[in-house]
Amino acid sequence: MEVVITLITLLGGLALFLYGMNMLSGNLEKLSGGKQEYYLEKMTNNVFKGVLVGLVITACIQSSSATTVIVVGLVNAGILKLRNAIGVIMGANIGTTVTAQILRLAGIEDGGNYFLMMFKPEVLAPLAGIIAILMIMGCKKQSHKMVGEFLMGFSILFTGMQIMSDSASLFADSPVFQNIFATLTNPFLGVLVGAGVTAIIQSSSASVGILQALAQTGVISCSAAIPIILGQNIGTCITSILASIGASTNAKRAAMVHLYFNIIGTVLFLTATYVFVAIAQPVWWTEPITMGGIADFHTLFNVVVTLVLLPFTWLLEKLAMLTIRDKKKLDEDGDDYTQDLAGLEERFLQVSPSIAISQCEQVVLKMGQYAAKNFSKVRLLYRDYDPRRAESIRERETAIDRMEDRLNNYILRLGDSELTEKESRTVTQILKMTVEFERIGDYAMNILERAEEMHKKGISFSNKAQEELEVIFDAVEEILDKTMVCYDGYRSDLAVEVEPLEEIVDQLQERLRYKHIQRLKRGKCTIDCGCIFLAILTDLERISDHCSNVAVYVIGYNREEDILDRHQYIQAVHQSQSGAYAKAMEEYQEKYLSKINMNKYQQ
Repeated sequence: MEVVITLITLLGGLALFLYGMNMLSGNLEKLSGGKQEYYLEKMTNNVFKGVLVGLVITACIQSSSATTVIVVGLVNAGILKLRNAIGVIMGANIGTTVTAQILRLAGIEDGGNYFLMMFKPEVLAPLAGIIAILMIMGCKKQSHKMVGEFLMGFSILFTGMQIMSDSASLFADSPVFQNIFATLTNPFLGVLVGAGVTAIIQSSSASVGILQALAQTGVISCSAAIPIILGQNIGTCITSILASIGASTNAKRAAMVHLYFNIIGTVLFLTATYVFVAIAQPVWWTEPITMGGIADFHTLFNVVVTLVLLPFTWLLEKLAMLTIRDKKKLDEDGDDYTQDLAGLEERFLQVSPSIAISQCEQVVLKMGQYAAKNFSKVRLLYRDYDPRRAESIRERETAIDRMEDRLNNYILRLGDSELTEKESRTVTQILKMTVEFERIGDYAMNILERAEEMHKKGISFSNKAQEELEVIFDAVEEILDKTMVCYDGYRSDLAVEVEPLEEIVDQLQERLRYKHIQRLKRGKCTIDCGCIFLAILTDLERISDHCSNVAVYVIGYNREEDILDRHQYIQAVHQSQSGAYAKAMEEYQEKYLSKINMNKYQQ
């Protein structure tokens, strides 16, 4: 019965340890505010910078698995190139060893030194817990509460470590326990066990920590521990491999680079270690390994392998490319629709909600770009109808609809994460923009269907009607371009230029509607063409309305306000008649309205 209770206590300590590890890394990621994506994207233009960035980010968020999943996701989204990702993966392997170096504090001998005693888990864990609960319950700022939660994770982590160590020590004299670790001196079995355990818990930091706790029993020799540590580095690759399932070709290659790096490193280190042992026959090989020894070997392995393989990053890339072949299919405009949803990586939802939100923004931007491209393509059909171009537009609209559906589902799942106030505002903004860009795409499709109807009926606009249509097409294309640049950079300075242009589009619609009705009355245009022309004007005016909505939302977001009443805002803009607004109106009137002659004799 005592054995059962001890085993339950050991597993309970393990549960606390893993929960503390998860809480620690999760809160560190929140505190980073998603900035790791920025550094991964901007500071990895060569392999040496990549190694440094990967090391620092992993040391900060305490999880190489999280870093590699983020890397796979960014490669999948096309933000990070495969070659740049290799250095980051190498650096992440080094950064993950920081956790083991922290955990070795549990094995230090204080020798009566009060300063060193403060770093013992039995003192450090409750001290961190006291500070943590005071911050969580007493602080009002969210960032301060996150620091408190980070410290609480640290406290739980060390408490779990202490419980595991105390429970495992009761098994130290057990022949069964000793025989298990004697068996693991077989290098191949040790590597398999290390890889298997790490693959199950999906964290090399956690599995190394568990090994460190068991090492305090004194029954784990260096010959048993070293193969297990090497296997743990292979096992951690399972996370990035799982993250790459269903992802792009390059994302799969990034996961394979991680796997090849650790397999090659393990083979090299295992061979070198056993050759050295056979020749030198060191005494320490059969002696018990300490917590510090495990941490040092873990660090040594990753640093040495990185230095050895750093000149051969091209070889790792080549191996990955040979393993995962190209299957990319592009449409006639060079769009790869298989990549549209690549950034909505499922594991971002747990590993890094801030990056998940950032990727949602990229997908929304792609929706807008596709809608704008469809508009620029569909207007050409009224001059020269091309069935292949029409089919390409339909495929792009299908992609827009697919992105909208996936975004909505993805954002619903984001609701399960704890988001900061700014992240919550951004999610709301994404939902608004998704609706606007999807509707712009729908109106572009309406214009396509009218072009197809004219083609099937063999009818066309008069030269005068076509010329007038081109004027409003030009105005709408400009407002779309401004809107996309405004949204891409969240530029309020461009957003305020959208509304005067939208007003010009409204005036163009009214003038062209009047002129076309006059042509219909005088019999200069058929009923069929007349109805289609007027319907197109309505679609164009509504596209400009949605562009105005996007601009208003950008301004509201930058002001940290939710401007829900678009009409109230627009009315205020019109009433102010500021110098900038009046100047823009004058410029657009000259550019577009002046081309529409309202002389009744020139209808």
